Amino acid sequence: MAIYAIGDVQGCYAALRRLLDKCHFDPARDRLWLVGDLVNRGPHSLAVLRFVKSLGRRAVTVLGNHDLHLLVVAAGHAPQRHGDTLNAILRAPDRDELLHWLRHQKLLHVSSGHAMVHAGLLPQWSLKKALALAREVELALQGDAHDEFLRHMYGNKPERWRDNLRGFDRLRVITNVFTRLRLCTAAGRLEFAHKGNPAALPRGFMPWFEVPLRRSRKTPVVFGHWASLGLRRDNNVSCIDTGCVWGRELTALRLSDGALFQHAYSGRPSPA
Repeated sequence: MAIYAIGDVQGCYAALRRLLDKCHFDPARDRLWLVGDLVNRGPHSLAVLRFVKSLGRRAVTVLGNHDLHLLVVAAGHAPQRHGDTLNAILRAPDRDELLHWLRHQKLLHVSSGHAMVHAGLLPQWSLKKALALAREVELALQGDAHDEFLRHMYGNKPERWRDNLRGFDRLRVITNVFTRLRLCTAAGRLEFAHKGNPAALPRGFMPWFEVPLRRSRKTPVVFGHWASLGLRRDNNVSCIDTGCVWGRELTALRLSDGALFQHAYSGRPSPA
C-alpha cells in the first residue's frame, strides 16, 4: 500500500485525475491524503468534492481556508468574494450532502509516522496538544451549533494563543493556526497579511516551521496553503502547494520514500 499526499487542488479536477494516473494510484490498495483547499478558484470544485467523497476511507482530507469559506458562504454568513468559483456546489442537487461531508473532515491528521495539516502548527504546540485542539474545532463544526461557530469564525483576533482562551476566541485562533498560518514570531504571535515569498518578511516574523525548537519538529509534517513558497522540503516539513490553480503544478508526495509526482495545469480559473 502506498500513501500519496496531494497538494491544494482548488477545483482542478482534471489535473487531479491526471496526477493520480501518473502515480498509478490504485484505490483498492493505495490511500490519498489531501492537504485541504479542495475547492475554489479553479473551474471544477463540484467534481473534486464528489470524487474525493466517493473514495470514502481511501482518502483523508484536512480542511483548508477555502473549504471553510465554502461552509461560511453556504450558511449565509459571508458573500462570495471576487474570484470565487463556488456556485456549482451551492446550486447542486447534492449540495447538502456534500457540505455535511465537508463539515466532518479533520483539521489535523497524524498517522503512519507523518502529520498533515493545511497551513501550519503553532511552534509551542506538541502534536498531542495540536490533535486535542483540532478536535475542539472539529466537534464545533460537526455539532448542532455549527452554524453559530461559522457565524463567528472569521477574524484575525486574538493574534496569540493562550491556554485560558474560551468560546469563539479560542476556536477562532485554533482554526486560524491550522488553516491560515504562514508566519509567526518565536513567541507564537500570528501574522496573516504576508502571502508572498519568505525572502522579505515582516520584522520579527518567520515561517512557522523555522521557529527554533518547534515542538512538532520530530514528526514529518506535510502541508499546503503557501503557493508562493512552492515545493519546500526541509526542517522535517514538506510544503506541497505548488500553485496548480495559478497555472503551475499539482504535486503528490509518496510518504514511504519521498518520491514526487507532478502534473502541470495550464488552464485558468473560470468565473463564478
